[in-house]
Amino acid sequence: MIDKRLHIIAIVFLVCFGILFLQLNNLQFKSASSLVNSKYNPRKFTKQIYLPRGEILTSDGQVLAESVPVKDNFKYLREYPYGSLFADITGYDSIYYGTSGVENYYDSILSTHNSPSGSLNGLLTTGPTTDNVVLTLNTKLQQIAQQAVSKYQLGAVVAIDPANGDILAMYGTPTYNPNLLAQHNIAAEKQAYQALDPTSPTTPLLSVAYQQRYAPGSTFKVITSSAVYDHDPSLATHNYPAVTQIPLPDTTRTLHNYAYESCGGQMPVLLEVSCDTGYAQLGLALGPQNMATEANGFGFNQVPPIDLPNAAVSYFPSAASFSNQLPFLAYSAIGQGNVQATCLQMATVVAGIANGGVMMTPHVMDKIVNSLGQTVQKYVPKPWKFATSATTAASVTSDMELVAEGGTAAGLFPPGQHIAAKTGTGQTAAGAGSNNWLEAFGPNTGTSRPPVAVVAVVPYYQGLGIYTTGNQIAGPIVSQVLEAAVSMGL
Repeated sequence: MIDKRLHIIAIVFLVCFGILFLQLNNLQFKSASSLVNSKYNPRKFTKQIYLPRGEILTSDGQVLAESVPVKDNFKYLREYPYGSLFADITGYDSIYYGTSGVENYYDSILSTHNSPSGSLNGLLTTGPTTDNVVLTLNTKLQQIAQQAVSKYQLGAVVAIDPANGDILAMYGTPTYNPNLLAQHNIAAEKQAYQALDPTSPTTPLLSVAYQQRYAPGSTFKVITSSAVYDHDPSLATHNYPAVTQIPLPDTTRTLHNYAYESCGGQMPVLLEVSCDTGYAQLGLALGPQNMATEANGFGFNQVPPIDLPNAAVSYFPSAASFSNQLPFLAYSAIGQGNVQATCLQMATVVAGIANGGVMMTPHVMDKIVNSLGQTVQKYVPKPWKFATSATTAASVTSDMELVAEGGTAAGLFPPGQHIAAKTGTGQTAAGAGSNNWLEAFGPNTGTSRPPVAVVAVVPYYQGLGIYTTGNQIAGPIVSQVLEAAVSMGL
């Protein structure tokens, strides 16, 4: 009996030893990386709060984030000299909530670390060091973007260089002051964080520029136009009768133009006046597969590859979802129904048109410099999507120029620059107002000066009014930012 018990005990110990052996191997190999990088790792936490971090700077040399020595237990305080102006991009570095934005994406660069073996920095410095992140954004243009958007409770604007994907300005409201989340007082940080209503879908902690999405309305017609030129160019010269509304297939319902205006003609004219009935018919003629393929080709249903965390995915329904649901395709072709897009997404779309059909990867990092001011890494531009052909992009550009010259965006831009534009007045719930959009790029004068692409959105919110339009609300924002970028030579 005793031998049997000893035998059982021995087996139990062997099993426990085996489990311990497996767990040790799991900790040392399989889970090692995740444990080291976990925000709950005390060593990482200590490293974060007791050591300085590198600076975050604008392209024109302004300091957006820095570690300042202080006489308390934490030794260094993270400060954001421009407050809320760049909060969407820099994010925050909190002793309680961790990091966000650039502070999060480039944490390994900004944190104290050892120089790579054999590097010039390693030869000329000793011990731990930090690197600085220089952004593509321009301080003055960001301030102009803030002035243009901040008159509204909700809105955003994004300016991008189509040739390389540089984000030149990106501002959204509501926003927050990252200094309040970088205090050396956990109770104060918690109070500031909770004041931002973090669980709300409209919390200022979510950037309206790249983490919130809205029905793009008629700005999506740029993609529908590209689909026509790419998949069935004959549709571009088809004459659609001038009507106020059209019947929808397989239903007794109708789709009408904004305010029931009458419009028709060939596609360039339809885009110029933003004719919903005409573009709904174009979408139906193209069919679900062509529309879905074009939308996906322009980056819908994919995470934008921007170097900022948690960018929202813009959405266009799958081709299969329109099976026996063709009326929804008519609405999707005009950017309504289930179509949703971020301001960043639509900026990359028009930037792609401006760049001959090639959508460059959007990014905010220009270069990494070490403590000696030497460039450690320079961003190398790379394509994200070959969305369409240069021929299609040129045709869409010509059509968009008509919009700015005498269409729904007339009067917003100075003559002679051949600005290409498209308005968007996305309908929301019945009895409510509109999501107000405008996208534009230019100048398109054939000179050596490359165009700048700018998109703004002011979604409907209570108090904005229910009869607003993209030209009226978003138009002046885009005009101010685009003209400033052009005059600054960005």
